[in-house]
Amino acid sequence: MKSSTRLPRARTENLVVREVDDETLVYDIERDEAHCLNQTAALIWKRCDGKTTATQAARALGKELDTTVDADLVWLAVRQLQRFHLVGAAGESPSVSRRELVLKYAPLALALPVIVSITAPTTVQAASCAGLGQSCATLLCCPGFFCFGSPPTCGLG
Repeated sequence: MKSSTRLPRARTENLVVREVDDETLVYDIERDEAHCLNQTAALIWKRCDGKTTATQAARALGKELDTTVDADLVWLAVRQLQRFHLVGAAGESPSVSRRELVLKYAPLALALPVIVSITAPTTVQAASCAGLGQSCATLLCCPGFFCFGSPPTCGLG
């Protein structure tokens, strides 16, 4: 069942994608999140077209990485991609034990899919700061000012 199940479609809208060496950087404009996909996660993400099965993706990944890969590894990556909203819903995505895969692929630990993600501040948040005499209860003080007092306000040190 899980090997013949088709992978979900990868999101393509509102994403900025850049490939850097063996990693793929994805910035999600809608969510202001930046993701760094290692080579394995990126290769699986590229195969998420709604047509490719987990077995087909595993074979292609195995050729690319010059190792044996099974459908469980593909589904682990798909679950991570879903968690970061980089693919659509997979219908019934098989459950995969990360622990079992880590033990199984321990000699090839670099083959495990990894996604590192951060939430970036919006432009308004990044540009906002509190000036002299303004409340610093919700904003940081602008450069050169310090937060003190009750209620907390920005002032000169």
